[in-house]
Amino acid sequence: MVIVLSAIFNSIVNNFLISFGVVVGASIFSGVGAVITNDPPLRAMLDIASSIKIWAVAVTLGGTFDSFAAIEKGLFEGEFKSIVKQAIYVLAALLGANTGYNAIKLIQRCSE
Repeated sequence: MVIVLSAIFNSIVNNFLISFGVVVGASIFSGVGAVITNDPPLRAMLDIASSIKIWAVAVTLGGTFDSFAAIEKGLFEGEFKSIVKQAIYVLAALLGANTGYNAIKLIQRCSE
């Protein structure tokens, strides 16, 4: 039981940090591209951070088909643990993406 909870906790932390890293990394490289093209970098960073959040969640979950398959298994085969586990993974990925977006917003606010 402890090993299972440890594996779930590790997956939750990984999902959070992967989606956070996707948003922050894409935003930083978008800012670098904006500097190269002589555009305002913070505006480009914020635009990319807001538009890439859903993609960060999809990347974190390894594509949406695995999650849908687990949810289908839970619904049609009665394995509700699978549904709860996938919901927690999706929630962790969403929290990571939103935290990354808020970090970029904080950078923009601090620059003003």
